[in-house]
Amino acid sequence: MEPIIFEKVQETLANALGVEKSDIKPESSLTRDLGAESIDFIDIMFRLEKTFDIKIPSGDLFPGNILNDPRFVQSGTVTAAGLQELRTKLPYLDVDGFSRDPQISRLAEFFTVQMVLDYLGDRLAKNVRTT
Repeated sequence: MEPIIFEKVQETLANALGVEKSDIKPESSLTRDLGAESIDFIDIMFRLEKTFDIKIPSGDLFPGNILNDPRFVQSGTVTAAGLQELRTKLPYLDVDGFSRDPQISRLAEFFTVQMVLDYLGDRLAKNVRTT
């Protein structure tokens, strides 16, 4: 990971969430450690797009509406099919960690700064190859 990417992500998250840059570490959970709420994810995506001059398709970084599907979530628990869908759609998410107690209410705890960094690193590398 390039330090400049981490610094830009720190700045973006600090501005979006009103936290100190020094509190933002790769292992930080956006919700548990940095206080993000579901509405903040839209703002974070918008700010990342602007900062890195990229387009983040809906559901590419955060799961979007895939978990509204009854095949993927039943009685508040993500099903085996839902876990597989998360692995496919969100390869940067720690699905294995989440799968130990796959309560949908806990999913956002696994949205970490490192997940954002991994996503951006991959996206920016692909943009360089295609330009």
